[in-house]
Amino acid sequence: MRGVGHREQLLAAARRLLEQRGYAHITARDLVAESDTNLASIGYHFGSKAALLNAAIESAFEDWSDQLAALVMADPVATPIQRAMATWVAVIDSLPARRPILQSYVEALAQAQREPGLRAQLAAHYRRARARVAELVSESLADGTLADDPRCRAIATFVIAVCDGLSMQWLLDPEDSPSGEDLLAGLATVWAASFPAV
Repeated sequence: MRGVGHREQLLAAARRLLEQRGYAHITARDLVAESDTNLASIGYHFGSKAALLNAAIESAFEDWSDQLAALVMADPVATPIQRAMATWVAVIDSLPARRPILQSYVEALAQAQREPGLRAQLAAHYRRARARVAELVSESLADGTLADDPRCRAIATFVIAVCDGLSMQWLLDPEDSPSGEDLLAGLATVWAASFPAV
């Protein structure tokens, strides 16, 4: 693998193994064999096997987020609510292909509850995701509101929470999980009840 360092080899191997076996069934020796590296490389680049697997999960989610962002921001005249709707629909449509990495993520969350370092690593991932989505919100609002405005962060947090909730519901019950249209109808109902026409 000329031109590719051990860090990149390990990340690529971890992503493949997460797709094939799931988080709980990967050993350090599996990672070494799949990446054609050595055990010392895991410690040197990531500190531990679990930290490597979490980094691989984050890398997969970043790629997914980039694909969703490109799709959602493709229409330059879409309104913010249309973009939110498009995000939820795109997430739901992409879930079947993402099932293995989502399952690995749930396994990682369970382990992170007992490992403060892993929990901090995943929490940092969420902070970066919120910042990235806040940038998209700022762009979508197109009113001069900057990404570091608390309103952009609040909207980003809401969008991520909905996407996470959709993903978890879909993992458990794909046949009866809500659609993007269901979410929009729910929001419209809440809005109408909160701000009735005068």
